[in-house]
Amino acid sequence: MAEKKEPAEKTAKKKAPAEKAAKAPAGKKEAPAPEQREPSRVLVQYREEVVPYLMKKFGYKTVMQVPKIEKIVINTGLGDIKDNQKSMQIIENELKLITGQKPIYCKATKSVANFKVREGMNIGLKVTLRGRRMYDFFDKFVSIALPRVRDFRGVSATAFDGRGNYAVGLKEQLIFPEITYDQVEKIRGMDVCIVTTAQTDEEARELLRALGMPFKK
Repeated sequence: MAEKKEPAEKTAKKKAPAEKAAKAPAGKKEAPAPEQREPSRVLVQYREEVVPYLMKKFGYKTVMQVPKIEKIVINTGLGDIKDNQKSMQIIENELKLITGQKPIYCKATKSVANFKVREGMNIGLKVTLRGRRMYDFFDKFVSIALPRVRDFRGVSATAFDGRGNYAVGLKEQLIFPEITYDQVEKIRGMDVCIVTTAQTDEEARELLRALGMPFKK
């Protein structure tokens, strides 16, 4: 018996998808549209309120002269646990929870026999925040963490280094909402250094005060 032949229109429809698949480059997919996120609350406050205030106070001629926060560095020493890998991992995870970024280890540059430190040994952890994470951390640090400090009456207004950078020491990591008390192995402190583009301490102090830093009166 003679085989039945399909109509020409159906044959063309079957070939069309195969031809499209052959033309499409292998292994390439259309990238999804990036999600549009709202700018950080601190960044909006800086642009709308702080910049006009500082330009008026210090007489800047252009917006580019107005100081801003360049980066925030959070670091902590390992001290007595520098030989305990499990404890080091716990502190690393705590810093990661607090900052939203994986910390890096700081190594000793030379050996010190009195402190049982050998060259190349891990002696601390450090996180450097920039951009969106920096502004989000500053907002959380000023609005949530510092008010949770016991008997808090403000931070020192003189802890500047003479070049517009500010440092504050914390006695415990429990002031951050991400840390659960029951899961803390040991209470440890950390240093928070806010690096700005200000040329003088006075300019940096006014910048941080305008952004909500609670200085002592």
